[in-house]
Amino acid sequence: MFDLHRKVAVVTGAGSGIGAAIAALFARQGARTVVLDVNETAQATADAIRAAGGDAIARRCDVSAPDDVRSAFHDLDGELGRLDILVNNAGIAHVGTIEQTSPDDLDRLYAVNVRGVFLCMKHAVEIMLRQGHGVILNMASIASLVGVPERFAYSMTKGAVLTMTKSIALDYVKRGIRCNCICPARVQTPFVEGYLRAHYPGREAEMRRTLEEYQPIGRMCLPEEVASLALYLCSDEAAFVTGQAYPIDGGVLVA
Repeated sequence: MFDLHRKVAVVTGAGSGIGAAIAALFARQGARTVVLDVNETAQATADAIRAAGGDAIARRCDVSAPDDVRSAFHDLDGELGRLDILVNNAGIAHVGTIEQTSPDDLDRLYAVNVRGVFLCMKHAVEIMLRQGHGVILNMASIASLVGVPERFAYSMTKGAVLTMTKSIALDYVKRGIRCNCICPARVQTPFVEGYLRAHYPGREAEMRRTLEEYQPIGRMCLPEEVASLALYLCSDEAAFVTGQAYPIDGGVLVA
């Protein structure tokens, strides 16, 4: 089950955190994995995958830049000749209410979290239509399903990801392309640890407990747990699943 041999998978924002976990798991399941990231960490992820016996290619790409995305997908299409899976994981965050959100903050999040997903899907769909099949998985958030305090701009972008997911699923359900999204609660990633160090020096452990307790299950989600759900949704075992938003939330939505 969950065999990805002979499949090409592109994972954006795969230099660290959830994206790196997804890229590594897909490679272990046999996929030829393309690690896209705006940072040089993409190469480290690809190197680690190859060291473990997997097949990975690293490409630098700023998903908010149309020329970057066009070039990346054009080059990968020419080099690999196919695209079976796209995981839109790249994203950035912002903490604040509308009072604490500037127009620049809003534009910065929109550029990556919304336009970046749009651009990658646009180029992926062109390839997938030509070959007659494909799977797109977007990283949304529980913030696209319920209100989350002090996440005004972030919630706006993840709501857009959810509705784009449903639109793609509906428009291409008869043409061989499936599209779903995952809606995690808080995930224990390097970004979270960096945020705690930057904003709560000396209080990291206290604030980490606060983040953990937000989930009724009593801890944050692990990137590998998100990756396992991503594997199912991108595999042939999920061939009847499209247009859905899958929470992985430690009980937040039922509390």
